[in-house]
Amino acid sequence: MKTSNPKNRYSLSIGKFDKVLEVGGGHNPHPRSNVVVDKFITSNYHRQSDLIVYRHQQFINADGENLPFANDQFDYVICNQVLEHVEDPVSFLNEQSRVAKRGYIETPSLIGEYLFPKKSHKWLILELDNKLIMVDKEKYWFSTEIDFGFLFLTWLQKTSLAYKLLTSTRPDIMTTRHEWEGEIDYIINPGKEEYLKYFKGYWDEKMVKQFFPETSLRQEIKAVMLAFISLIRGKLRTQRTSASAAGIPRFAPNP
Repeated sequence: MKTSNPKNRYSLSIGKFDKVLEVGGGHNPHPRSNVVVDKFITSNYHRQSDLIVYRHQQFINADGENLPFANDQFDYVICNQVLEHVEDPVSFLNEQSRVAKRGYIETPSLIGEYLFPKKSHKWLILELDNKLIMVDKEKYWFSTEIDFGFLFLTWLQKTSLAYKLLTSTRPDIMTTRHEWEGEIDYIINPGKEEYLKYFKGYWDEKMVKQFFPETSLRQEIKAVMLAFISLIRGKLRTQRTSASAAGIPRFAPNP
């Protein structure tokens, strides 16, 4: 079941002595992961750059739909920006809850997918009623070559403090973040209109407020202040990670 919607992948409920698995660490594995699994070693089709594994991490080449681990072998499993790529989400999600007691899943939000669509993404994903709702992207998509990924994922992140504060205070704009325990609640290609309406057309005020509820001025100011502190901590964390990155093994794709 769902336990929370963390602000980001660094604010997770991971204990100091927890054994942590990451499925699909790709070019940006979580520093807390002890074991990192990736299906693709020589292809960057599903990621931005070459595969990276930190010195303290064990790497295993395996498929997330058929993990080579015993039941509850891990305390926690991280799945960051991977679920939207998978062929069989039922097998993939069931494997997460089989090998770990708790975990975190992050994907692009529906808004994010429309702003920077990726051909490798097979699923549109929202969280509704504390469940991950997934629909086949081909069924509810428009044909476009427009991709604002550089603007929203790179340029504004680099140049605009206001934008970074916005995405920090309203992370649901760009991502779906779902922390769970025990089992993962999900629905694949739902038949109910109460779910499908979010994928099919105009979002009215009621629908918008479900994801972005109104807050008081005091709450907004507090959120901005906390976001500013979080950005500073994130900058320091990046510097520490970069300092420890020397000697990271890289698996370069074939030319």
